[in-house]
Amino acid sequence: MDNVLKIRGLTKTFGQTNAVDRVDMNIELGDIYGFIGRNGAGKTTLIRILLGLCEQNSGEIELFGSSNIFEGRDKTGCIIENPAFFPKMSAKDNIIAQSKVIGVKLSNEEIEDLLRTVGLESTGRKKAKDFSLGMKQRLSIALALVGNPEFLVLDEPTNGLDPEGIRDVRNLILKLNKEKNITVLVSSHILGELHKLATRYGVIDKGRLIKEFTAKELDEKTEDGFEIKVREEDVLAANEFFTEANTKFTLNNEKYVFTISSEENSNEILKQLTAKGVIPTSYGSKNVDLEDYFLELIGGKHE
Repeated sequence: MDNVLKIRGLTKTFGQTNAVDRVDMNIELGDIYGFIGRNGAGKTTLIRILLGLCEQNSGEIELFGSSNIFEGRDKTGCIIENPAFFPKMSAKDNIIAQSKVIGVKLSNEEIEDLLRTVGLESTGRKKAKDFSLGMKQRLSIALALVGNPEFLVLDEPTNGLDPEGIRDVRNLILKLNKEKNITVLVSSHILGELHKLATRYGVIDKGRLIKEFTAKELDEKTEDGFEIKVREEDVLAANEFFTEANTKFTLNNEKYVFTISSEENSNEILKQLTAKGVIPTSYGSKNVDLEDYFLELIGGKHE
């Protein structure tokens, strides 16, 4: 798979603080890459470096296979932090203004198509300042799409939106990825929302990228299951029992907890396990929340 973005050893310091600390990152063609981290974790700083708004102290960046990232930036659209547009102009006039700023000629048909893409085709002469927050965010995405970018970078695109606005932005991102073949980097501290979007993830904490994983790997980590806790002296016997019974399981050696699929007949397994002389100290359904997995990765606590 071709890399759209490849980062190696990226570091940015402010005074004595490493805002971005030796980060390695890969975003492949066609990804919706969910960039996860708490506020202040380093997400926005890394994105600003990527877009040339901030200079790194060290490290390398490749965009579309070129270390000359100015070439790759011509294929990149972005929204950083807050939506940016002319508040007293209509959506259409904002698009025209943006096209002039970046030196792109758009026909009236192309402008109307862009408005339809983001769901703003019926706004007419309505000024952008009178749009809802969700509409303003979709207008910002439309402006980022001027020039037909192949890579879209969105920093907290659903921040401050109501549920309807969040849904609209989410559906737009999915549409751009599937219909326009646009690779997307979307940052957020809301893992539950990213789970509805992303195909791959990167988790950043205190400037360090601590883990990258696919959507499938995330689902496997957070799938429901049934947990059986045994005494330390019974771990070996329980392990042998599950192995001989061809029951797929995972074992937490520190807590003496076996986890089996929720599809297994847990009552029958408990009966057979007890018959083998292994008496569970506790058991019950396991239901790991996506947020809990994120907090487990970064060693954090619920706020």
